[in-house]
Amino acid sequence: MNFHLMKAKKKKPVVSARKKILIVDDHPMMRDGLAALVAAQPDLIVCGQAADDREAMRAVETGRPDLVLMDISLPGRSGLEAIKDLLPIQPGLAVLVISMHDESLYAERALRAGARGYVMKQEGGKRIMEAMRAVLAGKVYVSEKISARIMESFTGRRDEATASPVELLTDREFEVFQHIGRGRSTKEIAAVLHLSAKTVEVHRVNMKAKLKLSTSPELVHYAVRWVEAQASSGC
Repeated sequence: MNFHLMKAKKKKPVVSARKKILIVDDHPMMRDGLAALVAAQPDLIVCGQAADDREAMRAVETGRPDLVLMDISLPGRSGLEAIKDLLPIQPGLAVLVISMHDESLYAERALRAGARGYVMKQEGGKRIMEAMRAVLAGKVYVSEKISARIMESFTGRRDEATASPVELLTDREFEVFQHIGRGRSTKEIAAVLHLSAKTVEVHRVNMKAKLKLSTSPELVHYAVRWVEAQASSGC
């Protein structure tokens, strides 16, 4: 009896579709650096780049990314506001904020806006990739310090005496507050943020109430000192 050995057909490996990444940052060098980091991964691909919130909205509509890498400091509407604009376009969209700003100032705001993670740019490529992987896997990514702080907030154990009054401001008020601290007038702030001067004045009134300040000069002085303090601390 003759037996013929049949060569088993090799099964072709199943290649899963690469996850699409959208990079939103107003600095071309930063976008290029993140694009190179993504390109080095066999299962990821850059589906688009954007320099502001409007470009980001168009890129989400056309590219349908799996993950958006979002900077906070964008011309016009901030990254926080941009996140809120993008989520209705693609519900469930994963957003990871990659920012130069101190996480203690922005991480919780970013999560409340709808982001799933926050990592500082100076952490380097390895940490940024770790954050991307975590967010793509459906996890929330923040530092241990911020995680502990968030837990304290939920359990009501955060010491109110150590909390900054600035934390009481809404994201938009916080944005206006920073512009005031940089010496910009109501008209200039309105132009930068694409708001009416009247809206900016309403934010000023609300900020004075929350910060327990009586006059506009007091608000300006407070904001300038706050911005200077952040700059001196490297935030």
